[in-house]
Amino acid sequence: MYQKTIQQKIDWSVLYIYVALIILGVVTIYAAEYQDGHGLAFSMSKSYSKQLMFAGLSIMVGVMILLVDSKLLTTLPLTLYIISLLVLAFVAVVARGVNGANAWLEFGGFKLQPSEFAKGFTALYLAKYLSQNDVNFKTNAARIKAIAIIALPALIIIAEKDTGSALVFGGLMLVLYREGLPGEILVAGIAAIVLLVTSILLPKFVLFGIFTGIVLFLLYNWRKKWRRMKDYITWMFIAYTISSVFVLFGKDYVFNKVLQPHQRERILITFGVKGQDSKIAKGAGYNVIQSKIAIGSGGFFGKGYLHGTQTKFNFVPEQTTDFIFCTIGEEWGFMGALVLLGLYLALLMKILSIAERQRSRFSRVYAYGVACIFFMHILINIGMTVGLLPVIGIPLPFISYGGSSMIGFSVMLFILVKLDTDRLAVLR
Repeated sequence: MYQKTIQQKIDWSVLYIYVALIILGVVTIYAAEYQDGHGLAFSMSKSYSKQLMFAGLSIMVGVMILLVDSKLLTTLPLTLYIISLLVLAFVAVVARGVNGANAWLEFGGFKLQPSEFAKGFTALYLAKYLSQNDVNFKTNAARIKAIAIIALPALIIIAEKDTGSALVFGGLMLVLYREGLPGEILVAGIAAIVLLVTSILLPKFVLFGIFTGIVLFLLYNWRKKWRRMKDYITWMFIAYTISSVFVLFGKDYVFNKVLQPHQRERILITFGVKGQDSKIAKGAGYNVIQSKIAIGSGGFFGKGYLHGTQTKFNFVPEQTTDFIFCTIGEEWGFMGALVLLGLYLALLMKILSIAERQRSRFSRVYAYGVACIFFMHILINIGMTVGLLPVIGIPLPFISYGGSSMIGFSVMLFILVKLDTDRLAVLR
C-alpha cells in the first residue's frame, strides 16, 4: 500500500522529461563516436556504452532516493555539505591536472568529479539553513552566512582551477533573491560583472569616467529617499564603491593570476580583443570556430542522423562532452536544437512549478536551487558552443558524456521529486 501511495504522489512528468533527455544524450554520443562501417556494439571502450551504464546507475540511485524517508533528506544536508567541502579540498591538493584543472579523482579507469555533487549538496544545505526557524533572512548576518554557504565551495573549486564549475554556484544567488535578498544587491552584482567585462575591453580612465557617472546617477536617484533610508543607502553606496573599485583595479590580478592561459585566450577571443586569426584559430579559438561551423552547417533540418561530416571526422574537440550540442545542431539542425531547448524549458518550468506548490520552505528553496543550477549549465554550455560566451568547460545536463555529471544531476532531480511527494507535509 505504501509503495502504491508513493507511485501516486510522484510527478511522473518530470521523470518522463528526464528519461527523454538521457535517451537523446546516449544517441547523440553514439553519433559523435560513429564511424562508417562500424555498427552499434556495446563495448566499455565506447563512451555511449559507458553513458548507458551511468544512466542505469543513476536510475538505481534515484529509485533508492524515492524509497527513503523524506525526513532523512532534511537531517543530512550539513553532513553532506561538510563532506563535499573536505573532498573538494582534498582534490585541490592531491588531484592530477586534467585539461588544466585539478578537479578529478581517479579510481581505476574511472574519474570522479566531486564538484558535480557539491552543487546539489550546497543547494540542499542552503535550503536547510534558510528554512530554520531562528534564521531571519532580513538581517545582514543571515544574508552574509547564506552567501558564504554558496561562496565557500566555489572558492575551493577555483583553487582546483575549475573556474567553469565555480561559476555555476553564482546561480544560487538567484535563490536568495527569491527568498528576499534586496534587488539592489542583485543589480549591484550584475553591474560588477558588466564592469569586469568592460574592463577587459576599455582603458581604465574610460571606465573611471563611466563609474563616476553611475555614482552620480545613483546619488541623484536616491536624493528623495535619503532621510528615510539614510543608513541603508549609505551602506549600499559604500559596498558598491568598494566592489566597483576592486573590479576596476583588481581585474589584472584575477585575470593574470587566477585564470589559466587558455582561459584568458578564450575570454579575449570571445569579446573580440584578439582576432580569430590563423594562429589563434589553431589554439584557444579553434573549438569555437569548428563548433560554429558544425552548427551552422546543419541548417534548418540538419544533415540527418549519423551523417554529420564535422562530427564524423572529429573536427570539433571534446565533442561528446563540452561540445555535444554541436552534434545535435549539425545532424538535426535548427529544429533538433529547438526540440532540445524545448525539453530543457519544460524541465525548468516544471521544477519552478514544483517549487511554488511546496508548503515547506526547505523544499521550495531546494527546488529553486536545482532550477538555478540546471539553468546555469544550459546557458553557459550552449552559450559557449555558439560563441556567445567563453569556453569554460561544463557539461550539458543529461546530454554530455560523463558519469559524475549524470549521477550528480540525477541525484539533484530525484531528491526534488522525493521532496515533492511529501509536499503536503511541512518539512524542516
